[in-house]
Amino acid sequence: MQTSPQIILGIDPGTLVMGYGLISIDKATISLVEMGVLQLAKKQDHAERLEMIFRKMETLIKTHRPTAVAIEAPFFGKNVQSMLKLGRAQGVAIAASMMNGLAAIEYAPRKVKQSITGKGNATKEQVWQMLQHILKFEEDPRFMDATDAVAVALCHHYEMKSPIPKIKGPTRISGKSKRSSWENFMNENPNRVKK
Repeated sequence: MQTSPQIILGIDPGTLVMGYGLISIDKATISLVEMGVLQLAKKQDHAERLEMIFRKMETLIKTHRPTAVAIEAPFFGKNVQSMLKLGRAQGVAIAASMMNGLAAIEYAPRKVKQSITGKGNATKEQVWQMLQHILKFEEDPRFMDATDAVAVALCHHYEMKSPIPKIKGPTRISGKSKRSSWENFMNENPNRVKK
């Protein structure tokens, strides 16, 4: 049983601004540790921006020693170049997490909003107001990217403590012996299937 507080690092990846937020869970108490943004626009070179993301991730992980990293998955836009750059930024954040022994769990923006406000189509302002209420902080963030990152971290906490068992995704089987989904289900759940 874990006695020390659990720290979750939330990341809202971006190519111009990356939001980050850390929350602490100590038994039933959830509190805000730190939130902020990494300004990337001052660097024109995309590779330099990616390096800045990696270094910031390393600093946050080494400073706060999180037990989990949660990242907001990019939503699909029409601008292919923007999506590619955003995907790279997200990939660097994931790589930095993995280099430090942490898996990075992705959450869709709609899932994060649903988790925090109860509405998948909530505005950024509604998410921010709910976070202020839950985490009892006063300051107004200059950038919503920071509160988005805190929301991702809180969403991860809610997902991990949910009493509803997670449904396993489709199993990928390589090689010659491919089984159907029903066969996989029967083998993984023998007590639920009468033969």
